[in-house]
Amino acid sequence: MRSKPVLSLALSACFAAAAAFPGPPISVRLDGAIFTGTSNGPVNKFLGIPYAQAPVGDLRFRPPMAIPAYTGIHDASRFGPACPQQEREVPDIPKAAQEVKDYLNFTLWQHTQPSSEDCLTINVITPKSIVPGLRKLPVVVWFHGGGFEMSSASTYDGTPIVRRSIDLNEPVVYVSMNYRLSALGFLGGDVVRAAGLGNLGLHDQRLALRWVQKYISSFGGDPDRVTIWGQSAGAMSVAMQMITNDGDTEGLFHAAFMQSGSPIPFGWIDGKHGQRYWDAMMVDTGCGGQEDEIECLRQMPFDELMTAINKSPDIFDWESIIEAWIPRADGVFLKDTPQRLVGAGSVADVPFIIGNVDDEGTLFTFANLNITTQELLGQYAHSNFFPDITDEELQTLLGTHAEDPAAGSPFGTGLENALTPEFKRESAAKGDMVFQAPRRYFLNQVADKRTCWMYLNKRNKLIPYLGSYQGSDLPQFYTSGEMQDYLIFFTNTHDPNRERAPSAWPQYDLASRSVLTLYDFVPTDGNGKKINITSDTFRADTFEYITMLAMKYPL
Repeated sequence: MRSKPVLSLALSACFAAAAAFPGPPISVRLDGAIFTGTSNGPVNKFLGIPYAQAPVGDLRFRPPMAIPAYTGIHDASRFGPACPQQEREVPDIPKAAQEVKDYLNFTLWQHTQPSSEDCLTINVITPKSIVPGLRKLPVVVWFHGGGFEMSSASTYDGTPIVRRSIDLNEPVVYVSMNYRLSALGFLGGDVVRAAGLGNLGLHDQRLALRWVQKYISSFGGDPDRVTIWGQSAGAMSVAMQMITNDGDTEGLFHAAFMQSGSPIPFGWIDGKHGQRYWDAMMVDTGCGGQEDEIECLRQMPFDELMTAINKSPDIFDWESIIEAWIPRADGVFLKDTPQRLVGAGSVADVPFIIGNVDDEGTLFTFANLNITTQELLGQYAHSNFFPDITDEELQTLLGTHAEDPAAGSPFGTGLENALTPEFKRESAAKGDMVFQAPRRYFLNQVADKRTCWMYLNKRNKLIPYLGSYQGSDLPQFYTSGEMQDYLIFFTNTHDPNRERAPSAWPQYDLASRSVLTLYDFVPTDGNGKKINITSDTFRADTFEYITMLAMKYPL
């Protein structure tokens, strides 16, 4: 059975910090319509504004359609419904303390609002003092994470970011949006490729950015100073927006911030991984063999369609980060695989920040606790990740991460956190394969051609088994912390540095490979602070071999 969430009260409080009592309503005119939001302390909030026609009925499994013009009077005081969420299992961790389970449950469920297929809405949070037309403020646009399967913009209230930007006297406008998820947004297979209907969730994001260009001036935002920012799947989405269209941004954004995500090592939607999930969908829906299989899916009652989608493996199932429904090359939005596009120079010419938490893979290994030997780990790598790998390549791959648990993830914790004999090794491999090595490859290709910065977050190492797990740094952006300030500075000037910044942050180049590294405790070999400048040279041979395999055998 699917488990119900048990949320961590401490983390819940972090993300609820902005939920002060709303003040009197405030309105904005868009086209011929009036949208009434709310006033909340020093900020105004306009929530749940549709940016596209509802993707239902005949518009299901089609690219998003813009709304011709707004008319009427609209309530913009509440977030819109989340896009439909793929069900997911909460892995059982027999040895884990309740604290660990709470962290895990929080990350899996993320306070998602009630969902609806009619979900393509956008939110704008602005400083109250701004007078549209007199001053235009820089804009940061948030792409939420969630493995392209779950979560929504409503999980992340940008009020603390806007408040802090006012306190720093560098005010920003915060924007967030929903985009279609799971099979509704990332259907795959040869039929989908032939129809040109892949990556609909990425098309949703692109249309939302066009909405920002058209309407953000009405909220006091500057359409010529837009920074796109995301975490995990959201950061991968930012990367996909950077590499589509031969790297031409069309003026939709001017800087980027990627938090635990980069151009991903995934293949084609009709390839070895993408096609098998379509085949299963055709069996589960009964649409296989129909004259028009996509039209069959469009006409299917929504509940029946979701029942079939929920049979797909999720990111916390056995398949783990080999997800059923994820951005893959489709010949339209992504004309080639993401990493090949990067290698071909199809990258937007904008300044960017990119970074990782130290233990990207721990969160995605709990469903594989029965992998307890190197032989079983090799079988898993062969069957799930690289079905065409040779025996020699597989042995080399296994050798890229040491059997010694002290070398595994959570990194730097010695023999602690060895939940199974292979847990730390597998966690290290997954984190490197999808997060760390692709980020290094991306920087290797573009760092000397673009202005960029890199960070590494090593905080939360005391959380058993999870360590500096993916998503653990979000409160440092959404409640308070050094990264919140760096984000605000970067949004304003496309440079995170200020005299009042927590620490000087040197640019990344291939000579220095400078990394802003954050710790819970003052490191013994650092500068006497919890922020230090280190070098992005760790696990170089491992990353190089993983990247070679990913280019040869895209996931």
